[in-house]
Amino acid sequence: MSEIIKLVARSLNFYYGRFKALQDINLSIFEHQATALIGPSGCGKSTFLRCINRMNDLIPGARVEGEMLLDGGDVYSSGLDVVELRRRVGMVFQKPNPFPKTIFENVAYGLRVGGARDNTFISQQVEKSLKDAALFDEVKDRLHDSALGLSGGQQQRLCIARALAIEPEILLMDEPASALDPIATQKIEELIHDLKKRFTIIIVTHSMQQAARVSDRTAFFYMGRLIEEDATETIFTRPAQKQTEDYITGRFG
Repeated sequence: MSEIIKLVARSLNFYYGRFKALQDINLSIFEHQATALIGPSGCGKSTFLRCINRMNDLIPGARVEGEMLLDGGDVYSSGLDVVELRRRVGMVFQKPNPFPKTIFENVAYGLRVGGARDNTFISQQVEKSLKDAALFDEVKDRLHDSALGLSGGQQQRLCIARALAIEPEILLMDEPASALDPIATQKIEELIHDLKKRFTIIIVTHSMQQAARVSDRTAFFYMGRLIEEDATETIFTRPAQKQTEDYITGRFG
């Protein structure tokens, strides 16, 4: 397993207006691994995730201090192209959010926005991305039907295919299976195992069982602070901090 650091948060603080949602976060994310962010609701997991691709920029009064380094470059540097950042850092949200377009055009969307005009290339990339998302065999005969006709689990895998089509380096997943049934959840988890061979994955999850199943490393957040981060097996079997142990054993959360 590679141990190349892909992303580093250094002394990261984040504010919603006067409210300090993240406090002095220092965290390294390793390339081609899945890192799970766990912790109770409102502890800062999703806020941290959205700091990585600057989705929080869209919130009035949001403010960041510290650094978020992607391959050594600060994503908050003044001259950074945010569109290019979001091409490198794809995102899958909690609820499937397919566009009201065909299955094909959902996946092709990012390519077209990025300037792709070659229809052969677009078709190849759409097929590849749907295969990467383990969806192609289920939809290959209805690529030109509305994506809104897919099941919830299929819609979420379509959103993953859409994120993969522009070939990001990092894939952020904000509770990608929380709205899905157990069978669809299992498919998403199997997908994460396959995708981390080629992408760096950061997943926010409320399910500690899911974190234990899919991640190589786990970071435990509580009240805006990073309490502990380590190999997933270590976090779940011999955590260094009592707060981590109390959360994992169900004493709070």
